Amino acid sequence: MSSRRSRSRQSDVSRITDHQITDLISKLQQLIPELRGRRSDEVSASKVLQETCNYIRSLHREVDDLSDRLSQLLASTDTDSAQAAIIRSLLM
Repeated sequence: MSSRRSRSRQSDVSRITDHQITDLISKLQQLIPELRGRRSDEVSASKVLQETCNYIRSLHREVDDLSDRLSQLLASTDTDSAQAAIIRSLLM
C-alpha cells in the first residue's frame, strides 16, 4: 500500500495547474513573431502551439539553409585567405 501512496504523492507533485499552463502558453505566444502583438484572449492555446511548431520548423529550415550556404562559401574560399580566417573566427 505504501507504493500506491508514493505514486499518488508523486503524481500530485508533478501535476501542473491550469494557471501554470495558461502562463506558459502566454509566454510562448510572446516568443512567436506571428502572435507577439496579439492579446492572449484573442488566440487559443492550440493556435499558439500550432504557430510555435510552424516557427520551429521555419527556424530549422533557416539553419539548414545557412549551413548549406556556409559550406558552399567555405568550399569556394582558399583556406589560407583572410576571408576564410574571418569565417572561422565567426564560427568559434
